[in-house]
Amino acid sequence: MSKIIEETKPVKVGDPRFYMANERTFLAWIRTSIGIMGFGFVVERFSLFIKQMSYILSQAGFENVLPSSHGYSSIVGILLVALGAIMSVFAYIKYKKTEKQITEDTYQSSSILNTLLTGLVLAVGIFLVLYIFQST
Repeated sequence: MSKIIEETKPVKVGDPRFYMANERTFLAWIRTSIGIMGFGFVVERFSLFIKQMSYILSQAGFENVLPSSHGYSSIVGILLVALGAIMSVFAYIKYKKTEKQITEDTYQSSSILNTLLTGLVLAVGIFLVLYIFQST
């Protein structure tokens, strides 16, 4: 019996510094997504705090002490938490894609994730500014 020996192509390993830089970039994206999720959590919880304080003050006989809330804070908080979670998934996909490109020596820069994040953060910032102006 003869055995068929397949020749396997050795995996080309590039400079480890490129892999480490890719990992540092990934971890920076993860830190950013955790920060956005934390900010969203604070915004949502602060909305709950304001509702509770309004209820307590109204029970104590103080009416209209706090400005009226339109209920957008909870929505914004939940959206920020979701944005952070989605961003972490996109960061992982980009990390794996870049790792594969480094291994195959076919790296091509892509700024889709950067552009998407910048646009979303800009939209949230504009919404928050408009919300603050409208609520004061």
